[in-house]
Amino acid sequence: MAASCKTLKFCYLLKWQKCTTNTTGLSQFRLFSKDSRQYDYDLLVIGGGSGGLACSKEAAELGKKVAVLDYVEPSPIGTVWGLGGTCVNVGCIPKKLMHHASLLGDAVKDAAAYGWKVPSDKEHCWQTLVMAVQNHVRSLNWGHRVALKDKSVEYLNAYGTFVDQHTVKATTKNGKETLITSDKFVIATGMRPHYPEEIPGAKQYSITSDDIFSMQRPPGKTLVVGASYVALECAGFLTSLGFDVTVMIRSIPLRGFDQQMASLVLDNMKTHGTKVLHKCVPRQVEKQSSGKLMVTWAHQFERLTTTAAEDFDYYDTVLFAIGRQPCTRSLNLEKVGVEINEKSGFIIGARDESERTSAPNIFAIGDVLMDRPELTPVAIRAGKMLAQRLYNRSTEHMDYVNVATTVFTPLEYGCVGLSEEAAVQKHGEDNIEVFHAFYKPLEYIIPSRPHEQCYIKMVCTRGEEKVLGLHFVGPNAGEVIQGFSVALKCGATRHQFSTTVGIHPTCAEEVIKMHVSKRSGLDPTVTGC
Repeated sequence: MAASCKTLKFCYLLKWQKCTTNTTGLSQFRLFSKDSRQYDYDLLVIGGGSGGLACSKEAAELGKKVAVLDYVEPSPIGTVWGLGGTCVNVGCIPKKLMHHASLLGDAVKDAAAYGWKVPSDKEHCWQTLVMAVQNHVRSLNWGHRVALKDKSVEYLNAYGTFVDQHTVKATTKNGKETLITSDKFVIATGMRPHYPEEIPGAKQYSITSDDIFSMQRPPGKTLVVGASYVALECAGFLTSLGFDVTVMIRSIPLRGFDQQMASLVLDNMKTHGTKVLHKCVPRQVEKQSSGKLMVTWAHQFERLTTTAAEDFDYYDTVLFAIGRQPCTRSLNLEKVGVEINEKSGFIIGARDESERTSAPNIFAIGDVLMDRPELTPVAIRAGKMLAQRLYNRSTEHMDYVNVATTVFTPLEYGCVGLSEEAAVQKHGEDNIEVFHAFYKPLEYIIPSRPHEQCYIKMVCTRGEEKVLGLHFVGPNAGEVIQGFSVALKCGATRHQFSTTVGIHPTCAEEVIKMHVSKRSGLDPTVTGC
């Protein structure tokens, strides 16, 4: 009897499962003891976006046993996608391709002025564009799976929730649950678009950026609700592709960006053909028998709580781009002591190492971290550096200061460093100097393209003139700002910019030619070549 009790106790301590791979791709467990601290993996990454994939591959290269859990919750209209996260599937990549498609449309219009015989009946085919974009996206999905396999990282197509500090429950789309253990975890679940639940019909009949890039039917007359960079980018390329587009803005465009530059971007979009409803909020989205969507909205005045009479119009598509929410609420983080901001859901990182959470063996990278740039390259860099610190004794941390970015509106806006408002708030208005210039891109001259919003601003400290921020509105802004961002990381001064010889004729050379300060009151318009 005593021997039998010992046997039962031993069996209780051990978990017996087959060491095979099932049809869903989930590797089932080996024999292990709860008290032995022999986990299934050294590192389990929850989230298969750019940051999570980068971290997992880096850790695997350092000899660790790594797995990635990735699962895409379908959007309200059922859109799903493959491995790679937001950037690959419903963000940077498809957005840039559609932006480029829209720029080609503008170039075709310019071509006649340059001597090309352009057919007058040119049309754009939405379905052809979507198919081409999705074919590329799927090739990237496959490429990511191959890369994981090459690095011996196990890919598990399942949703992970914490059971305890070393155990995650993985749930497949058909509901099968499996327990997986790991020594350490990295949360890299990213964000998803926010739906205004309080607006009747919004979630039921509207779409978001999760859906637009794979939508099979042409969007037709479209209302874009929001003034984020996602909202303006989508409105911009849809307008250039020939659709009737209206943007509804509650307060200010591009919150968090330099507001002078944001105004120029929006002004250019209006010139480009995008309609704008200022200080308006949607009240209801109703589907008509014709299939059209009737949107009712209220106008706002000086106080956002004061509304006037309502107005309405009919649209084929309503796209909400009013912000994104971190995917943290359903991870069961409270079970393992990971602290989050209760209001926003962002994970609160440690002061000395922001990727480390309040749980000693659980880390977070990318968009889920509070007060960190929500950008793909940031997540990738942070993920690689975290793996190096965990498994290669590195002491180098991610530098979140002076991270460059670009808004891919019809006239692009690239920036790095502080906005003018942030510089004034940090240093005081009397302690900063702003140099600026309105310029005309050479390629705009022959087709007589409007250039009034092509503008550059350099925000400096007064006296030493150390560059605090650089802002560029114009063609190829991302390519321009990427190079100059290196200079800001090196602590460059305006003198070093101005003593650099420019490449002529380019828009980028106008950055180093700037010499007129706002304080001087002189005309900043560039004349001559």
